Amino acid sequence: MDPVIVVGAGPVGLSLALALARRGVPSILLDETPGTEDTRPARTAVLRQDTAGFVGRLGCGGVLESAGTHWSGWRTVRRRRLLEHVVFEPGAAASPLHLPQHALTRALRAALTREELARIVTGGRLAELEQDEHGVSAHTRGPNGTWWRGSYLVGCDGPRSTVRKLLDIRFPGRTAVERHAVAALRAELPWPGEALLHRSPSRHGGEVCARPLPDGVWRLDWLLPPGRELVTPDALVARIRDTLAGWAVDALPDPGDGTGTGRPGRGAGRPVPPYELLDTGVHTVHHRLARRWRQGRAFLAGDAAHLVGALGTQGLDEGLRDAENLAWKLALAWHQGAPEALLDSYQSERRGAVAARLRAADRALPLLREGGAARWRTALPGAVRGRTAMLTDGYLGRGPLGAPPVYARSPLAPPAGQTAGAPVGTLPGAPVADVPVTAADGSVTRLRDRLGQGLLVLLVAPGTGVWDRRHWRSAGLMPQLTGAAEALPMDAEVLVAESYPGAAAHTVLLVRPDGHLVTALPGVRPAELHACAEAVRGGAYGRSAGGKGAAADRQASADAGASGGVGGSDGVVGDVGVAGDVGVAGGAGGAGVGGEPGAGTGAGASGGSVASGGSGMASGPQVP
Repeated sequence: MDPVIVVGAGPVGLSLALALARRGVPSILLDETPGTEDTRPARTAVLRQDTAGFVGRLGCGGVLESAGTHWSGWRTVRRRRLLEHVVFEPGAAASPLHLPQHALTRALRAALTREELARIVTGGRLAELEQDEHGVSAHTRGPNGTWWRGSYLVGCDGPRSTVRKLLDIRFPGRTAVERHAVAALRAELPWPGEALLHRSPSRHGGEVCARPLPDGVWRLDWLLPPGRELVTPDALVARIRDTLAGWAVDALPDPGDGTGTGRPGRGAGRPVPPYELLDTGVHTVHHRLARRWRQGRAFLAGDAAHLVGALGTQGLDEGLRDAENLAWKLALAWHQGAPEALLDSYQSERRGAVAARLRAADRALPLLREGGAARWRTALPGAVRGRTAMLTDGYLGRGPLGAPPVYARSPLAPPAGQTAGAPVGTLPGAPVADVPVTAADGSVTRLRDRLGQGLLVLLVAPGTGVWDRRHWRSAGLMPQLTGAAEALPMDAEVLVAESYPGAAAHTVLLVRPDGHLVTALPGVRPAELHACAEAVRGGAYGRSAGGKGAAADRQASADAGASGGVGGSDGVVGDVGVAGDVGVAGGAGGAGVGGEPGAGTGAGASGGSVASGGSGMASGPQVP
């Protein structure tokens, strides 16, 4: 069978090609650039537990840990008042990982060069794309221009995606939802290792976010007022100096030691602490959602499919989730010829999750930006803490703005009432908890470290710590469970855990390759386990496909019939509303995002990075 063609060699395309190779699927990665790196210090990425784990399982974990910084805490401050202080214990999985994006790209690229099943071709620009029932043909122009033949094609080629344009897929949404002045600098700030969101700092109002990087480097983002005025180097340097002086005046040691407030204060006219300016820029945030993510044998992923980034949400996080979700489905289809419903589910799950994220941001923005305080007090009197949480959810990876998606209504989910579900602390469709488990060879590892290949069948069996590791597979329920797992229609690994949140003894959990819970059963039930696994591969329990891409098209049509879209960049009411089919940690349904793309500024980069096409780029002034 022909390899999978991946267009675009950013983090999403690289991680997808790596994930396919780890599943025995060859790929050709088309990179229109000469392979050079963008090493700007202000272009960074923030990875949550699930996405950092995904990249780590691709062979990049050690590199990421050395190149990035896990935040030791988080502070939310308004003027001089500390509203929220979150402390992450050393090594806590919930602590976001912040690193330069070029370090992530470099690590993924290095890992890919070690894979025999993956090939990177640089210098050719995609010009034509043709499909038939057996595969995809792609023509590139340039020094390495030629025709390429693939079984499937995935466009990971960014906001201005050529793949999306060749497929004639619309990309409605909103332009310039937020604009930020960005600086990377080396300095000693009063809360080492902690990230800060400071609202109404100094005389500039607005807000600034400070996030630590290795080697004493910080990324600072100032929210800019609406408009397209040029942010000059001198103006940005003035912001830097005023902000650093304000933080240095009153930000003394942590509260509780009797020596100070630990809260940033105003510093107009005060001395500016030493700093080294490394990079500056302007990051423009756009919100867009592609009308379709699948068309026959071609798919969209990452910034080619969506743009998010307001209120601390991370577009790269969503792109990596796209890659993880699509990789195991493409691999199953490539090896076994899985039902079309399996590939359709990529759009249903991932587009629905990103739509919920955009919907949550659209609802929060009017309350949290200019004039929003009065509306918040009117709508929810006394809910100051709720507003604070909304401000920080996107940054901390929690709530509707930041939590990993829950595929509660996935077409791959077993129908309600078809299995004797057992109570556990994880909802069906949600990411599983990362508990210690015993593997087949008797070794003890973490549950999420075993993700990525096939299904996981987890038995909760208290007291297994005293088992003889040489014979544990012949103990208790293990022979019956092992036999049931071997009969499943997908590869599966049996694991045992001493405990799992909310689960009783002998509960059996079925986990998808991307770490989302399929179901929990009260004991070993081979027939139900088999039926649920068949549903995961788009079989008997999956919704009928009705032809290639039919379910995906029906989902997009349902989206179009939802609440009307918000006006796009050209002021036209969008043709696409987004339905609340797939939620994000409690996100509700409602108005969608819409509007046709305007001609305005460049589409920008993924969340957590500096946009290369935004208006008013500061040129990177020298240290004053």
